[in-house]
Amino acid sequence: MRMPFFSMFVTSPFDALQEHAEKVKECSWAFQQAMECYVSNRCETFEAHRKEVHRFEHEADEIKRRIRAHLPKNVMLPFEKFQLFRYLREQDGVLDSVHHATTWVSFRPENGIPAYVEKDFFLLVDAVIEPIEELTVMVAEARIYFRNFSEKQRRKVKEIIRNLRQMEHDADNHEYALVHRVFTNEKDPITLYHLVRLSELIGDIADHAENAADMMRAMIAR
Repeated sequence: MRMPFFSMFVTSPFDALQEHAEKVKECSWAFQQAMECYVSNRCETFEAHRKEVHRFEHEADEIKRRIRAHLPKNVMLPFEKFQLFRYLREQDGVLDSVHHATTWVSFRPENGIPAYVEKDFFLLVDAVIEPIEELTVMVAEARIYFRNFSEKQRRKVKEIIRNLRQMEHDADNHEYALVHRVFTNEKDPITLYHLVRLSELIGDIADHAENAADMMRAMIAR
């Protein structure tokens, strides 16, 4: 019989993992505001949003270090310890990609996004925000599962994982559409490269979210 996971610790690492996931979500909202500001020629607060993204990333790093430092060394877990660390790395990778995309945008603050690609750009940004918000739901449901090991709860977590995979697939499609439109319409090579690279960096956000979901699938496997 499997021992309820949370009975092993005074504080479960999943509590901090949930805290980290919430910080990732907060960072994603700042990122979304930064991108909306970047597209608007009248917006003068992009730098403030960029600094907010950096602040959330720093706060999440503190949580990440706390998880790594306080995980008990000699306790049998219901999954391999490396799986928890790998999950945390991928969830943190979402933050890294958000930060990289925001920084990349800041290299050309005066140029913005060409009008012909605005719709595709916003579709891609929205498509990568969705899986980030779903991550927090997945961690919350996984916390419950590791308390009771209910098969019903396990199926609920697996359903969220399937949703995350579909969201990543949708984000891939939006990234492809954006890149295709850029290559079809853009004549300036610097703008072309900047937009294509930005598309890739934004797409990486959903990739890390899917990778985190895959690792969660391994953690709940029986």
